[in-house]
Amino acid sequence: MASDGAVATPAKVTPKKANLLDPHSIKHLLDETVAEVVKGKGYVENTRLGNWKLLIGTAVIAIALLAQFYPKKFPQNREFLLGCIALYVVMNVVLLILSYTKEKDAIIFTHSPAGSFNNTGLVISSKLPRFSDMYNLSIASADPESISAHKPVHFTKSVTKWFTKEGVLVEGLFWKDVERLIDDYNNERKSK
Repeated sequence: MASDGAVATPAKVTPKKANLLDPHSIKHLLDETVAEVVKGKGYVENTRLGNWKLLIGTAVIAIALLAQFYPKKFPQNREFLLGCIALYVVMNVVLLILSYTKEKDAIIFTHSPAGSFNNTGLVISSKLPRFSDMYNLSIASADPESISAHKPVHFTKSVTKWFTKEGVLVEGLFWKDVERLIDDYNNERKSK
């Protein structure tokens, strides 16, 4: 209750909605919600890989701009342009290698929770295969070689369990499933 005796009303929450005919829309909404749940459990996002990708992307753009606006005209700057083109290709290949080897299907990378000495950060990834309603969510250690790394866990469930016919996400059900998976990973789930 407020100090003047009025009853405080909760802020109206707009429901999250996805186009049920678009699997990318469904996966995007579920992935965003997973990131919210993970951050709500005390994990902080590790943006190091994203920062590296931005830095390399900026370098690629700088190379392209340098090649475009180099003071000399074409016949005189041929070697310089060939060098810029080669650098452009190499930097883009580096970006692709980072995406395919490090990022894969990851939604979010995290640091270990604050004050935790027996836990590593998480790598949370998801898949929603084409023409399928089965959403696969996986949690693994960001440092699988660490002595405090836990075994990876995952679940595969139909997205129809979490959406209404109108495409509204039933957040409570989905949050419980994701929190249960995080607890399973941390071996904190209480067995009944």
